[in-house]
Amino acid sequence: MSENIVEMKNITKRFPGIVANDDISIQIKKGEIYAILGENGAGKSTLMSMLFGMYEPDEGEIWVRGEKVNIESPNHATRLNIGMVHQHFKLVENFTVTENIILGIEPEAKFAGLFPYVKIRESSKEITELSKKYGLEVEADKKIEDINVSLQQRVEIIKMLYRQAEILIFDEPTAVLTPQEIDYLLRIIQDLRDDGKTIILITHKLEEIKRVADRCAILNRGKLVDVLDVKDTSTKMMANLMVGREVSFEMEKKPVEFGETVLEVEGLYIKNQDNFEIVKDASFTIRAGEVFAIAGVSGNGQVEIADAIAGLTEISKGKISLNGLDISNYSIRERTEAGITYIPEDRQSAGLILDFSLADNLALKDYYKAPFTNKGIMDSKLINDYGDKLIEKYDIRSGQGTKTMVRSMSGGNQQKAIIAREIELDSILTIYVQPTRGLDIGAIENIQKMILDQRDKGEAILLISLELDEIMNIADTIGVIYSGEIQKIASAENLTSEEVGEFMMGVKV
Repeated sequence: MSENIVEMKNITKRFPGIVANDDISIQIKKGEIYAILGENGAGKSTLMSMLFGMYEPDEGEIWVRGEKVNIESPNHATRLNIGMVHQHFKLVENFTVTENIILGIEPEAKFAGLFPYVKIRESSKEITELSKKYGLEVEADKKIEDINVSLQQRVEIIKMLYRQAEILIFDEPTAVLTPQEIDYLLRIIQDLRDDGKTIILITHKLEEIKRVADRCAILNRGKLVDVLDVKDTSTKMMANLMVGREVSFEMEKKPVEFGETVLEVEGLYIKNQDNFEIVKDASFTIRAGEVFAIAGVSGNGQVEIADAIAGLTEISKGKISLNGLDISNYSIRERTEAGITYIPEDRQSAGLILDFSLADNLALKDYYKAPFTNKGIMDSKLINDYGDKLIEKYDIRSGQGTKTMVRSMSGGNQQKAIIAREIELDSILTIYVQPTRGLDIGAIENIQKMILDQRDKGEAILLISLELDEIMNIADTIGVIYSGEIQKIASAENLTSEEVGEFMMGVKV
């Protein structure tokens, strides 16, 4: 681990209205796990996208294995044995695992020496053997649309290994994984390092860096702050450098007196597309000024409950009441106007219109009402002014302000945009599904404070989170779900995280 396999010297990259990377120099040693740490929008992905040939630097040089290179495209990067797993996967949904992995480098043969064909069967066998070698077992003949997110990520990793990548870039690899899947992935990353690969880990998750990384480079608003040995650096120091201020890891929760019941869910049953009951007889209430959290391992029905309350999913049986009014058959807009705000799990498909501007996305729930619309005509200046206000208030970072196409923003800033829009509705019930997924520690702290501020103002909050620490930190009441059934409802102060964990695994009844 002595020689530098990658050197990036004085790299600067500009986009309209923003300097994404400002004179950054880093050296990465062969066979190490090197973390790039920073807030959402700090320039982490941009820097590594230049190493993978997706962008070219405006200034600076890139050296690979001691040679200066001008990486013109991802194909060029692949020829240099550089691979990248992007935060949002680059897979063709209706292709098989094998077809995705060999896409662009299809191995061909000729039948009877005349007719060319792709050697799919041989490729599938090779991919199966490769996946077993690295503990990345996938079914080579399965279509991407039929496998879950963690398996899709494995396909992306195998795609790099199939192309003989020696430098592996992971961009926010744990943002969409459950805690169990995260543990598994981190073990794989360590195994790849032990096999001689060089790993570059783009992340803002401090505990994961402490577990696997050798060194970390910390970025703040496009500038390199420091490069540190991870074993000698505390998570608190990393957090403070990353955010540029003192970060608190504990939420101060004021005592509050709960008001009247805002939401009542009675005997809720929900079936999935295969007509299988994924939620069974769920009942609970949420009062004004109460944070009610549903804790559970991913896939146990908690997201379906949130979707049903918001109107995205039909219920097969049961009743949903808001302030005593039965809203079970209300449309999504009728529920919004009745006082329900919803932050969905999937920000890109359910929370935003990616090809709309930031201003238009921030006004999505209000554009048809005064003051934004008068006599059927929208006032674009008012919409832009409103967008400017929210950008400043919620620290949404975008290259061209309200004109920014949301698709071009970082995942964390897309999430901030959704939360800003929904909180500003000032509803009586706010539903948060994985609100801090993919966010850096500074943004997590801010959002958790916002949730508690809403609570202190008397709003009812339903929180769905896979982060048990987050639930224990801010919930007043916890309902634990297992296999579609709510196992336990109790005050958060009367439950330990160990007890909640046992209920989540179905151990206690």
